[in-house]
Amino acid sequence: MNLIAAVDGNWAIGCKGQLLVRIPNDHKMFREETTGKVVVLGRKTLETFPNGIPLNNRTNIILSKNKDYRVKDAIVVHSIDELLQKLKQYKSEDVYIIGGESIYNEMLPYCDVAHITKINHEYVADAYFPNLEKSKEWEINAVSEEQTYFDLEYTFVQYKRKRN
Repeated sequence: MNLIAAVDGNWAIGCKGQLLVRIPNDHKMFREETTGKVVVLGRKTLETFPNGIPLNNRTNIILSKNKDYRVKDAIVVHSIDELLQKLKQYKSEDVYIIGGESIYNEMLPYCDVAHITKINHEYVADAYFPNLEKSKEWEINAVSEEQTYFDLEYTFVQYKRKRN
């Protein structure tokens, strides 16, 4: 399975329920990477989408502890165990964990690849992605050339879980 996120210099991903910054090229990469695939996200992340509507051209699986929670055009599961059961019907390499913080933390042990947009800036934030550089289990597999968006510099970095 894959993780995909944009992080700042402190591995922050959001503040007050919003992304830290919107970079068109990051959104393009996200679309190219996830279109036609399975995206897994939490209820709060879904609620940040325009009109709270699931992403087009993807299988959206929403994790919510609320047993009554329903979303049109999405699959809703209520536990990690239920999610893992549901994901067995899809190819692992076609599954992308897209947030937020608690979903990333809970699903990290099940993932082998992380697609990270690393933004060379530090924002005020209240939500974070696990810092893969502090983990002995992960290594950098690929790094793009540095990109810029106005005065922001960023790179696309792919991490892979080390195999023993």
